[in-house]
Amino acid sequence: MTKTKFIFILCLIGIALVSCSNVKNKGITKKNTNDLEIPDSLKINDGPYVFIKNEVLIEKSIVSGKVTKKFMPLTAYDIKFKAEASVYKDVEHIVALSDIHGQFDLAIEILKNNKVIDNNLNWSFGKGHFVIVGDVFDRGPKVTETLWFIYNLEKQAEKSGGKVHFLLGNHEYMVIHNDLRYIHDKYAKASQLLKTPYNELFNNETVLGRWLRSKATLIKINDNMFVHGGVSPDFLSETFNIDNTNQVMRESLDRDKKEMKAGPFYKRYYGKTGPIWYRGYFNDNLEESVIDDVLAKVDANHFVVGHCSQEQVLQLYNKKIFAVDSSIKNGVYGEVLFINLNAYSRGKKTGEQIKLD
Repeated sequence: MTKTKFIFILCLIGIALVSCSNVKNKGITKKNTNDLEIPDSLKINDGPYVFIKNEVLIEKSIVSGKVTKKFMPLTAYDIKFKAEASVYKDVEHIVALSDIHGQFDLAIEILKNNKVIDNNLNWSFGKGHFVIVGDVFDRGPKVTETLWFIYNLEKQAEKSGGKVHFLLGNHEYMVIHNDLRYIHDKYAKASQLLKTPYNELFNNETVLGRWLRSKATLIKINDNMFVHGGVSPDFLSETFNIDNTNQVMRESLDRDKKEMKAGPFYKRYYGKTGPIWYRGYFNDNLEESVIDDVLAKVDANHFVVGHCSQEQVLQLYNKKIFAVDSSIKNGVYGEVLFINLNAYSRGKKTGEQIKLD
C-alpha cells in the first residue's frame, strides 16, 4: 500500500467516526424527555399509579407534566385484597351517596358537613357503614384523588369498627373494559404522558386495579339492598343469588368484551335490565306490586340506588326505593342518605338533616 492510499483511508475512517458520533449525540438528545419543553396543555398533576412488577412496586406520578418514578418494596402498599362480603347485619347507622364522578372537592365538603369525615379527611362515623353506590369514575377531573381517598378511608373505618363499601357502577365497568367515552380530558393526557392506555392503569397488575376487583356490585345491609342501577324483574327471571352475582361480575372484569357479547351473559349482566344499567324504577312507571315482588325475591324491604340523577335524595314507592344520585357530578350540589335503624333522612350539603316522609 502506498503512503498516499494509507492517508486517504485514515481520512475516511475519521469522517465516519465523526458522523457516527453526531448521530449518537442527536439520538440521546431526542430521547432525553426531561430536556424537552412540556406544552402547557400537558402540564397536569395526577397519580400515583402503582404498578406491580415481579418483586417490586413502581409508583408513577405526574407533576406539572413530568413523570416521576419510584421503586418500592411490595410491602409499601396492600396488594392482596379479600373479596367484599355481600351481606351485613345489625348495622345501626348507614350513610350513602352515589355518582361522585371525579368531583372530589364537592364530595369531601358534603362528607365533612355531614360528619362522616373530619376536617383532616379522617373517618369520624364510628361503627357506621358508608356506602358509595357506584360511579366514582369519569366526567370529573379528580377521579384518582377520590379513589385513593376511599382506599385510605376504608382502613380508618375498619380500625373504628365501621365499614366503607365502594360498589362498582356502570362507569367502573366501562373504564376497565376500555370504554373511555366519558373520561375527563386530563386522563387522556395522563395516559399519553405515562405511555399507558388508561384502562391499563387499573388492570390486575396495579394496586388500584386489584383493589377494584375486590369490590361488590350489590350488597345487603340489614333489609336494604344497595345496587347502582337496580334489580329488575327481567334479571330475576333466572335464579338470584347475591354472592353468585357479585362473583360473576368480578370475574367479568377480566373477560373479553367481544366474547361476553357472543352469548346471553352480556345482555343479562351488562344490558339495560342488568344491575349496573337498570333505570326502570324511574322510567317504567311500575306498579307498586311489581316492586314488592322484586323486593321479596331478593329478601329485602328497600332498594338504595344511584345511576339516575336527581336534584336531591328521594324516596319512591312508599320508601321502598331510595334514590341517592343527587347530581354531585355537576360539581355544585349533592346530598347523602342517612339510615338510622328504620329512620331515613336526607343529609343536605350543609349538614342539615331532613326526615324522608
